[in-house]
Amino acid sequence: MASERVGIFGGTFDPPHVGHLVTAVDVRHELRLDRVLLVVSNTPWQKVGSRPITPAADRLAMVEAAVAGVEGLEASAVEIDAGGLSYTADTLATLLAKDPDLELFVILGADAAAGLPTWERPDDVRERATIVEVERPGVTAAPPLPGWRWERVSVPGLEVSSTEVRRRAVEGRPLDFLVPAGVIAIIEARRLYRGAR
Repeated sequence: MASERVGIFGGTFDPPHVGHLVTAVDVRHELRLDRVLLVVSNTPWQKVGSRPITPAADRLAMVEAAVAGVEGLEASAVEIDAGGLSYTADTLATLLAKDPDLELFVILGADAAAGLPTWERPDDVRERATIVEVERPGVTAAPPLPGWRWERVSVPGLEVSSTEVRRRAVEGRPLDFLVPAGVIAIIEARRLYRGAR
């Protein structure tokens, strides 16, 4: 039986927006992945102290709403379940412990791909996964790192960011078409991003 090809698209997802979803579906299509996990970080080590982070349970609920009904996309709580700081090396190890036959693909933007050597236990990541660098128009691609398995996928350049969505929410501006309707419903019901940027 062929091993399952699984994309790992980790993030804070605070909140998830259409750019995240377009990236996930494009990578799944281009690389013929069986599924893409949108892995919600518990405590994102790269953002600790930079700004207040919405509670993990709320961010997971938004990702679940965002991927509802989208074939091949799944919300994953693997990093939330692990607790503490979230490291990709740990996430890959956890997934492979459950199914050693998985073929894993870590999906990253060019900026994150360039920073791979600074990650926690980068050698573990290199051994366990192929890096998928997402190329956007106008963004210089990172050169593949020697010794890493590397793929590139081009996606449309959508001018939307979680920072901008949070700002719009604080200002009471519409979020329609920037985030899925289910995410808007959670933001409103849980009164997220009130007074925060």
